[in-house]
Amino acid sequence: MSGKYEVYVDRSGGYQFRLKANNGEVIATSDSYKTKAAALKGIEAVKSHAKSHVVDLTEPAS
Repeated sequence: MSGKYEVYVDRSGGYQFRLKANNGEVIATSDSYKTKAAALKGIEAVKSHAKSHVVDLTEPAS
């Protein structure tokens, strides 16, 4: 089984999503969205950028 996204209603009544690894561990949590549709668009944005390059900001510039 691969990881999954879970959409849920948060304490403020907004919508959030979390990404869970296949072992059930939460590896990412979104900010709160006003609508479920916006949260679903957020998931799509994460998916489309998942293969982006890593920029290590902890290393001094050369």
